[in-house]
Amino acid sequence: MNIGILRIGQVDSYVTSRVQENLNMIFPRTKCKLLGETLPIPEEAYINARRQYRSDIILSKVHECAEKEKALDRVLGVVDVDIFVPELNFVFGEAECPGKAALISFRRLRPEFYGEASKVLLFVERSMKEAVHELGHTLGLRHCFNPFCVMYFSNSIFETDRKQSLFCNKCHLKAEAIINKLGQ
Repeated sequence: MNIGILRIGQVDSYVTSRVQENLNMIFPRTKCKLLGETLPIPEEAYINARRQYRSDIILSKVHECAEKEKALDRVLGVVDVDIFVPELNFVFGEAECPGKAALISFRRLRPEFYGEASKVLLFVERSMKEAVHELGHTLGLRHCFNPFCVMYFSNSIFETDRKQSLFCNKCHLKAEAIINKLGQ
């Protein structure tokens, strides 16, 4: 599977690079690369009344990129603004399920967002979990009931911290079967 990471606006380059390295290890037979272009954050995604950005609008830009990048199986957009979907207060990310486009936001994954001291390793770990989770959705995986599986729905940062960055056995088998089909 070939994954491209698309930066949208200003994002932490160290964490983005670490996500790239780790995706190569987590997904079997995967090549993950940082795309050369950086997209601007779509102005129309900003909702002034909420002081947040609609993730679906940003995801549509990631989808457009994924359609252009024929050599890639998936594109993961990375942004550092607070995102939401209309029915929730916020989301850590969003993805097509199944599809080629996924999006994560670094904003609420930073310990500083919660008034804590900066902890780079924790920030990288949270970012990895959300990247794997959203890419799992692009493979067609739904939310898992196992609270330690990366596909568990995180309603708070505490749930993100509790879960692993890996799939449970059930989700792993599903993901591997889908990735194997991509490789044929």
